[in-house]
Amino acid sequence: MIKLPSIFRIFHILLLTMSVQSTNSFTTNGNGDLASSKQNQNISNAELNTSTVTTMSSRSTGVNMSLSAGSSSSSSDGVGVGDGETKTKAETEGDQLLIKAQAGKIEELKNREAALSRLLSAVRKEKMSALRSRPLTIGVVGFGRFGQFISETFAKHGRVVATSRSDYTDIASDLGVTYVPLSDPDAFLDNQLDVIVLATSIVSFESTVQNMVEPLKRYIAKQKRGNRRGPLIVDVLSVKEYPRQILLDLLPEECDIMCAHPMFGPDSGKNGWYNLNFVYERTRMDGVVLDQTAADNEESFVEEGTHQIHSVHENSEAHIEAKDRMERFLSIWEEEGCNMVPLSCAAHDAHAANSQFITHLMGRILGAQGLEPTPIDTKGFDSVLRLIDTTTADSFDLFYGLYKYNQNSMDTIIKLQDSMNDVVERLKNAEKGDLEKAVIASKL
Repeated sequence: MIKLPSIFRIFHILLLTMSVQSTNSFTTNGNGDLASSKQNQNISNAELNTSTVTTMSSRSTGVNMSLSAGSSSSSSDGVGVGDGETKTKAETEGDQLLIKAQAGKIEELKNREAALSRLLSAVRKEKMSALRSRPLTIGVVGFGRFGQFISETFAKHGRVVATSRSDYTDIASDLGVTYVPLSDPDAFLDNQLDVIVLATSIVSFESTVQNMVEPLKRYIAKQKRGNRRGPLIVDVLSVKEYPRQILLDLLPEECDIMCAHPMFGPDSGKNGWYNLNFVYERTRMDGVVLDQTAADNEESFVEEGTHQIHSVHENSEAHIEAKDRMERFLSIWEEEGCNMVPLSCAAHDAHAANSQFITHLMGRILGAQGLEPTPIDTKGFDSVLRLIDTTTADSFDLFYGLYKYNQNSMDTIIKLQDSMNDVVERLKNAEKGDLEKAVIASKL
């Protein structure tokens, strides 16, 4: 059967033939495109490039483009490619130039990538230099297992002062941390703290904040009039809306507020913080509560409720200092390799109920069954035992706090109960079906 070539292919070959006849030589224009050395070239560079791409595209579809019916041999003007296809010398040159152009583009992108990498490295070095030239003094309230865990890393980036109910003087000294008893809050604040991290348990959080209010007021009052600023207060609880409201309600207005949650602890972060999630909300800055629905901007921020836009440069240096202090604190987590996740407290709690709380809930439920390793454990069962170990290693107070202080937790429990009932019901229905089939079979 005679194979009829595509009308577009015939038109394309005619154009190329006319082009070859109208020029004695071809050169490249530096980008890998074909260009005629004659002023009377019949086809523009763009047209020729389009023809070349079209030819390659048509060839990739397996369409027979030979002008000779049923012929698979190459003509004197072309190069045989098999299956009845032929390519002109111009086409072959065009293909080669296109390949060179693509290779050149990849090389260009690699060079740009390398340049950006060098720029990023230089910026990071400059950033570290700026941070080290103005290291933060960080206070840590609550020097238990988690407080010691974060203090050890903070000490690499600045001065750390810790306080707690128990005497941790020796442990603090080993970590390079100054220790002050919680019974003397004024002495603790007199260390000129830039940031105070509240690393207490959920159940003792509110009382701890209440006990700090008056000492903070006294500390602020001792400062020069017109420059009375409190430290940045940061909470690191596993729930967020609860501590957020307490801090907004109780702390002096001169104290900035950040609500944060490192999604790791002494066990999961024992080998470093790289690639671990750090969730945070910039809550209050220079007396302004930030609108968490507004887009983040380095030069301005939106006030919650009024939606008024504030510039970091307005009125005084207070906004700039507040922003700078927050960014320097966040930079510690960034430099340790954390995945920085800006998230509102409300969104955090909604996500946490369906991730962190349900994980602890399942671990506690399975742990209550007294499951033990057996000689024939599967990998799946090993995972179950690890879940029990990691969740029950935390105090029950933490688990209770995740339940009590996250309004989404009860919904998670109800959904789990409903899902359990649904699965059991499906098992019962399947069993009932088998019994009915057995009865019917016995009557046959």
